[in-house]
Amino acid sequence: MTDTDTTTTTGADWQAWQESWDRQQEWYMPDREERFRIMLDMVEALVGPAPRVLDLACGTGSITARLFARFPDATSTGVDLDPALLAIAEGTFADDDRVSFVTADLKDPDWPATLPHQSYDAVLTATALHWLHSEPLAALYGQVAGLVRDGGVFMNADHMIDDTTPRINAAERELRHARMDQAKRDGALDWAEWWQLAGKDPVLAEPTARRFEIYGEHADGDMPSPAWHARVLREKGFGEARAVWCSPSDTLLLALK
Repeated sequence: MTDTDTTTTTGADWQAWQESWDRQQEWYMPDREERFRIMLDMVEALVGPAPRVLDLACGTGSITARLFARFPDATSTGVDLDPALLAIAEGTFADDDRVSFVTADLKDPDWPATLPHQSYDAVLTATALHWLHSEPLAALYGQVAGLVRDGGVFMNADHMIDDTTPRINAAERELRHARMDQAKRDGALDWAEWWQLAGKDPVLAEPTARRFEIYGEHADGDMPSPAWHARVLREKGFGEARAVWCSPSDTLLLALK
């Protein structure tokens, strides 16, 4: 099912594009799958094995794919603005009636009205909301709090920087980038190179051009600390909020309604 206005979902190897996207993301986050595993552990622990999920800023549907692999009775709504990544998501899940996709701008105050449901057991997002500055992110958290049912959860896995530890941050970043440089020499694609390939694909070329018209090369958002995220989520209506997983550079923050 789809509510989007992207190009046709035929004529491309969608699984190959999914795998290519995963490899590109893993260049930045080698422990990406561990984040997803813990995210779904917490979904199961708090809302059970058949949740109604909102895949927020869903991209290619990475969370939804792992959700269905683990919980076949789950349902998902994917929402994003990127026409190229949505084209891949739609193509991948074209025959799956457990999922629908919605095109919406999360900075639009009316975006929740585009969703097929008024409430969700879980709202999940990963490596996306750092595109937003703190003020619109706080506003988004208020909207998310209105979409999560009582007893439901919100989880955000993303770069969250604690600026009270500058020496630790610098050492971690130096080692991480050294490893990324080695992986690049071994043939890994970075963000820009992946998008260059997408722009040359017969099916993805047009939506890729449109996504760069929307976003430009990259958005410059904020990366506040896990403590900031937890505090704001509580202020916006969640009863509890804390990290449930972290690496030296990333955090999975869970908020319980």
